[in-house]
Amino acid sequence: MISFKEHLPDFAGRYHGGSFMTVKPPDFGGKPYRSLDYHLRNRYGEKIYKVSLDGGMTCPNRDGTLGKCGCIFCSEGGSGDFAGDRTHPVHQQIEEQKARLSPKFPATHFIAYFQAYTNTYAPLSYLERIFTEAIEHEDIVGLSIGTRPDCLPDETLDLLSELNKKKPVTVELGLQTIHERTAAFIRRGYKLSCFEDAVQNLRKRQIEVIVHTILGLPGESEKDILETMQYLNGQDIQGIKLQLLHVLKGTDLAEDYLAGKFRVYEREEYLNLLIDCLEYLDPSIVIHRMTGDGPEKLLIAPLWASRKREVLNLLHHEMKVRNSWQGKQLQ
Repeated sequence: MISFKEHLPDFAGRYHGGSFMTVKPPDFGGKPYRSLDYHLRNRYGEKIYKVSLDGGMTCPNRDGTLGKCGCIFCSEGGSGDFAGDRTHPVHQQIEEQKARLSPKFPATHFIAYFQAYTNTYAPLSYLERIFTEAIEHEDIVGLSIGTRPDCLPDETLDLLSELNKKKPVTVELGLQTIHERTAAFIRRGYKLSCFEDAVQNLRKRQIEVIVHTILGLPGESEKDILETMQYLNGQDIQGIKLQLLHVLKGTDLAEDYLAGKFRVYEREEYLNLLIDCLEYLDPSIVIHRMTGDGPEKLLIAPLWASRKREVLNLLHHEMKVRNSWQGKQLQ
């Protein structure tokens, strides 16, 4: 059993006029945070899985528009290392991903997740074709599209709005951090104001927004990370991914790591940070990811991250011991 610093109180309460008033955690279906599984079960009435697709796109940070090397942490797969085969049609990718999932995760309905690279970075006619092919599949109940805030022109936003009338559409935006110094270091390529504009434009069209953050970026303190969480509480977002920083082979980040320029979190450190982040996040925000999956063939560090189920079990145990839950510090 690992040992944690006891920096949180062992009770849930607030002091009022000489006595403690008990504060009860929200009902998240048995978990101490609003999980994606809980959210999807409430929406669809059954277990829903994502099938990860590759739309055959690239990124302005790779094709020379903004740069040619991508973000400092991004692998050659463009964060789509688990996605389908881009040489196959979308319908075929869906069937192949369903077949891959079925031995371990029996399910009948899925969300089509366009994950690799920047999935709105293509001509409108092409986007309309592949998104429509996905959303019209009989087993697909929703569409999730990973992209950049600076790749959402009005015509693309209008297309997503029309698709959202058929089945729910969510857009995942890779923010990573609110701090401009870190954004410049990781070569993000856009300002925070661009992200804010994208969120507003999506929400005007009733499209749900999921935000990607990375915990453990070089040079960022816990204070910096919690500032990102508190900032996102003030944005009209519906979900968040809390991604542990992975060092992957073939990235510029890997070169810096191997040169000793920064260190990654130990498991205990990360779990403490993760609990703090959850306690400062609005309880209405859906938690889509807690650690992330680094491909074993590419993962350099931290190696403990490959034991995802073990990490989540430890997280749930420690939150129970601490009487901790999402949004606790906001009550």
